[in-house]
Amino acid sequence: MRDLETIEAAITAAETGHLVFGTLHTTGAAKTIDRLTNAFPTNQQEMVRIQLSTVLQAVISQLLIPRIDKPGRVAAFEIMINTPSIAALIRRQQKRSAFSRHPDRLEMGMMTLDAFLIEKYLQGMIAREEVHQHTSQDPTTIMAKLQELDLQTAVTKK
Repeated sequence: MRDLETIEAAITAAETGHLVFGTLHTTGAAKTIDRLTNAFPTNQQEMVRIQLSTVLQAVISQLLIPRIDKPGRVAAFEIMINTPSIAALIRRQQKRSAFSRHPDRLEMGMMTLDAFLIEKYLQGMIAREEVHQHTSQDPTTIMAKLQELDLQTAVTKK
């Protein structure tokens, strides 16, 4: 969905009960919502957020990251399913941090990109630099988290 007309058509179709699949070049659920909303003039953005909060089913974001354990790439995902409380976050323009701390996230099968990257790093599939490069959090925060996990792993191995 590259232009306002296409995005409007997709939202209208979804509002009339059609299942709509769309692609955007964004990294992460929050950036996807922002990109869709920001395609509209400022005076329409609040209404678009309300529309998205009611018709959106899920956002799945994917990155392909080089592997370090063997040739190829790892598909890294972020999955956000639109629950009533996620819809409220969309309406209130809540940012990424609200999704990553959201209580429904784990039991609903949602996954943040940062959690997925850390998991693949700990499994030895991707390099630490890839986690740092692709994190949606503040890089300082994610690197501190990685150092903490590395220390825990070192203590466990002893």
